[in-house]
Amino acid sequence: MSKWGMNTLSLYVQRNGEVISADSRSLISKRYCTVTSAMNREFWNITSDRQNSIYVGSYGRGTAIDTSDIDILMSLSESYYNQFNSVYGNGQSRLLQAVRQAILVPYPRSEVRADGQVVKINFSDGMFFEILPAFKNWDGSYRYPDTNMGGNWRSTNPKAEQDAMKNKNISSNGLLFDTCKHLRYVRDNYFRSYHLSGIVIDSFVYQAIGNWRWLSSGESSTSAAGTYERILLDCYNQHFMWGAMPLSAPGSNQQVSTDNSRDCLGKVLRYIAD
Repeated sequence: MSKWGMNTLSLYVQRNGEVISADSRSLISKRYCTVTSAMNREFWNITSDRQNSIYVGSYGRGTAIDTSDIDILMSLSESYYNQFNSVYGNGQSRLLQAVRQAILVPYPRSEVRADGQVVKINFSDGMFFEILPAFKNWDGSYRYPDTNMGGNWRSTNPKAEQDAMKNKNISSNGLLFDTCKHLRYVRDNYFRSYHLSGIVIDSFVYQAIGNWRWLSSGESSTSAAGTYERILLDCYNQHFMWGAMPLSAPGSNQQVSTDNSRDCLGKVLRYIAD
């Protein structure tokens, strides 16, 4: 393999579990519409099942696999920010409880609970949704609630991250998404007891991939199988093992904490490089 591409199957793509089935995507879409409609009824007084919501997280970035949670950002009116921000004593927690009550209307028998920054829905078939209520800023970013340490507001820019990931995936002929999905597959099947967040995986691969790409039809490479995987591991060992280089989210450039994920990331990278 040259540093410009790879044409071996050492990084196995489309393994069972790395591609979400059409049936699962259809069910995700149905539940997405149900959640959006319930939220719009409660917070916008409209019945739309599409307005004011977007997929975020790994599903929104295009790197989810069949074990991934489905994250939805629900944009709310600024009036609700003013209302809950002015509440004495963790208005962020009260906002999440209001979101929880709205979601319980269509899903009264599901486990629905507020957890830190999101409301989680645990469906009986094992699918998980996480709902993030947020308020849009002038620059396209969003403020969202964090109930920890008495309550505060944090910032995210999912559209910038999605655009950056999409563009890098195109220039790498799909290698970016394939790598991110494969690391998730290894994490979920061999290192389940460890923590490794999806944004750490995506941000690391985005930075480490450089100019590597899947070779197009008719192109060839003379490098040995496994070179790309060792390049990823070397990048981790040199720059990220001890946190020497900060990790930034693609597009938004927001700093990504690796404190709880660094150990598992190394285990996953060493596994695929063996």
